Amino acid sequence: MTNAKTLAVYGNYVNGTWKNSTETLPVFDKFTGEEIAKVAIATREEVTEAIDNAYETFQTSKLSPAQRSEILLKVVEIVRKRKEELALTITQETGKVIKEARGEIDRGIQTLIASAEEAKRISGQGIPLSQHEDADKLAFTIRVPVGVIGAITPFNFPFNLVVHKIGPAIAAGNTVVLKPAEKTPITACKLVEIFTEAGLPNGFINVINGWGHTTGQYLLEDERIAMYTFTGSPTVGRLIKNSTGIRKVTLELGNNSPNIVHKDVADLDRAVELCVSRGFFNAGQACISVQRIYVHKHIYDVFVEKAVQFAKSLKVGDPKDPASDVGPVISEKDAVRVEAWLNEARENGAQVFGGEREGAIIRPAVVTNVTKDMKVVCEEVFAPVISILSYEDIEEAFKRANDTKYGLQAGVFTSNLDIAMQASYKLHFGGVIINNVSTYRADVMPYGGVKDSGIGKEGPHAAIQEMTDEKIIVINL
Repeated sequence: MTNAKTLAVYGNYVNGTWKNSTETLPVFDKFTGEEIAKVAIATREEVTEAIDNAYETFQTSKLSPAQRSEILLKVVEIVRKRKEELALTITQETGKVIKEARGEIDRGIQTLIASAEEAKRISGQGIPLSQHEDADKLAFTIRVPVGVIGAITPFNFPFNLVVHKIGPAIAAGNTVVLKPAEKTPITACKLVEIFTEAGLPNGFINVINGWGHTTGQYLLEDERIAMYTFTGSPTVGRLIKNSTGIRKVTLELGNNSPNIVHKDVADLDRAVELCVSRGFFNAGQACISVQRIYVHKHIYDVFVEKAVQFAKSLKVGDPKDPASDVGPVISEKDAVRVEAWLNEARENGAQVFGGEREGAIIRPAVVTNVTKDMKVVCEEVFAPVISILSYEDIEEAFKRANDTKYGLQAGVFTSNLDIAMQASYKLHFGGVIINNVSTYRADVMPYGGVKDSGIGKEGPHAAIQEMTDEKIIVINL
């Protein structure tokens, strides 16, 4: 007799039914290392079957804007009832501390509500035909859904970033084939079941599980996918862009977020707390996590002292403990990489406060005396590591902040309106946050980067614009 518990197995979700595959891959608790579930590895034929169903559904089944909105609000109702279960699932499969997992559910609820509201607001615009000979014509545009959307989601926010894709996609009238991150697929699978429970007809969302380089690649090769929406690394984003031809893509990629703290900052303690806490939030695993902090030389020493003290005050450990502030990164392999980057910086003259590794846990690290070519500065570290650098002149700070291949969001702390407006125009990023950190994101706002940080915008309204086509209508009167 065995006492081993039965593991949940998630196959591929096609036309409202879970279908098993011949091969599966394990999903682990990122803190304990315990296997907690298995998911399918979809074959090419299974991916094709999911796309067949999504394509046929789009061609033959339509939901009114009011129906889409009602379904999304019903999803909200069910998610609220299952919040604690979903939060615990996030904590297990990502290592995110439980209080942040609960916060992710709360944010996802607001994303769903906004998507439901936007479903009833989709509209075109009137086009004045001012030429004299066109006075007998009426012109306007309408917005129509693009078709089947291939959604590929990351590991770090397995609820809210999935919602940011499928919420607007359904609101706009599209069908979706979802490929969740192989390391964190359980939350997405549960969420799709909730959509079905909420009344979404079969075929509007299908799920294919498996590896990105196989399952994801099969998804890219099917030309019936009208648009791809992806959040992840620039390397994969570039592959998607190069593979999809002239089809639509929205790519939300990496960043090594700069934050500037000028000498005239109104509240230094607040700036320190925001910069440090948002650098270590989600164990630093967010595209807009604070990573580079440029501090004016007149306040640099006190800023570093306060930052180190704040970092030391954080509780690191079991993410299921409500008191924990920082849990593990997504895998021990990633923790080993971060440890190597910190060691490399130390060997080249940097001073590292914290940063010790134990398994997949990296203790919050504050790094000083760094140079721009150190990996902890110029690459996306994606871990609880912040680097603090000093500057003399604000123009120098702008230049150094821009000296990166990335361009998602930046933060600036200043009480000078002129500097705030200069930053708004001179910082080459998709978002510039004044008197708050780069990590700030309201889920309704347009969100997206420039350069290697991607193309297109997320946020329910902006995403629906991406996920619909504008069609011109001209009527002879």
